[in-house]
Amino acid sequence: MELILQKWEEILKTVKEEYDVADVAFESWLRPLQVYNIIGSTLYILITSEQILLSYVKKKFTLPLKVVIAEITGIDYDIEFIGTDQTGRIKSYNNINSKNINSQNTNLNPNYTFETFVVGKNNSFAHAACLAVADSPGEVYNPLYIYGGPGLGKTHLIQSIGHFILQQKPDKKVLYVTSEEFTNEVIDSIRNGNAMAMNKLREKYRTVDILMIDDVQFIIGKESTQEEFFHTFNVLHSAGKQIVLTSDKPPKDMETLEERIRSRFEWGLLADVGYPDYETRMAILRRKEDIDGFFLDDDILDYIATNIKSNVRELEGALNKLLALSNLEHKNITMEVAIEELQNIISPDKPREVTPQLVIEIVAEHFNISTDQMISKTRINDIAKPRQIAMYLCKNMTSAPLDTIGALLGGRDHSTIIYGIKKITDEYAKDENFHHLIETIKKKINPN
Repeated sequence: MELILQKWEEILKTVKEEYDVADVAFESWLRPLQVYNIIGSTLYILITSEQILLSYVKKKFTLPLKVVIAEITGIDYDIEFIGTDQTGRIKSYNNINSKNINSQNTNLNPNYTFETFVVGKNNSFAHAACLAVADSPGEVYNPLYIYGGPGLGKTHLIQSIGHFILQQKPDKKVLYVTSEEFTNEVIDSIRNGNAMAMNKLREKYRTVDILMIDDVQFIIGKESTQEEFFHTFNVLHSAGKQIVLTSDKPPKDMETLEERIRSRFEWGLLADVGYPDYETRMAILRRKEDIDGFFLDDDILDYIATNIKSNVRELEGALNKLLALSNLEHKNITMEVAIEELQNIISPDKPREVTPQLVIEIVAEHFNISTDQMISKTRINDIAKPRQIAMYLCKNMTSAPLDTIGALLGGRDHSTIIYGIKKITDEYAKDENFHHLIETIKKKINPN
């Protein structure tokens, strides 16, 4: 087992070279694979990436991995891939999942790298700025402030900085958090009412080399959180540590933002991410096709790209829905099928409609899990809790009947949906942190 762990990076790179795996395919399919355990003569490999399809990876990489592992280690293993919902039946080897390339808890999504980001006219400046910061953290553009509407790739961009830095300098301390996580930790520290809790919070945030805070606009107006953020900013900036922020608007448009914070946001570089043009939308769809190993006729891609103009998340969501139909219902995806199935997603020249599908996708994105995991049978809390939140928000933000919500969440029955909604309703009423979490997700779903 130790030999496999020691040689794992070499094994993956050898597969890439000997089997001519493209860079984007390597980052999306091979890089996220984790050695889970060896039992008998079987090597279990864990798939955690939200964009990886278990059956596709099994078909494409079982033999190459088997051959390369035998060449490098001299041992002939049987290979079995498992998803996160299957880990309950197999014990991990000394919790090795937490010992991958970098042992720190960065909160980074393995799919959000520069290699998987599609650059277009709408985001080329922001992309270049992120590359510059990644190459020289703390030296140029500090802070870096990326702003733009929801679903345009801001999170993908700033997390790419973290991955790039860790690849070049694995010893750097990188931390990505949402403003909601930061706020909840401040609230918990205050609630505990002791210096130790606050010191622990400050040690976590003020000793990193790169701090990335997503959706910083949600901190504004929360007095204690804003104060703690202000001092954290000052400590890191004075020490030459890199700060990266995202928001839905530039600092000058934040009406309740204190001047002392506004001026600090503007110390570095402001870069906006706009709406993608047609060519960029088509490139995003084709990149996702390549990653998922799922290919549609160009006229279907054209239909999606022509009608979904202002949101990358919705573009990918449309493709995800067709992929699910193909995999789960074995449907042949024709133009007629695409038009019928995407009618609730595609609404040309109309304001975005809040649909159950949109709610599910945004909840999944918020918790860094896939929609496939949301509809799966797994009951582990990291999946079950977001699923119940989706049930609650579907019920409260759409007119969909419970049976429809259940069908979209993996065919769950009426009573399961009622139970999930009640559980979230009770927690929403009793827990201030949880109340804030739900309100944050609601704003992501419907910013207006």
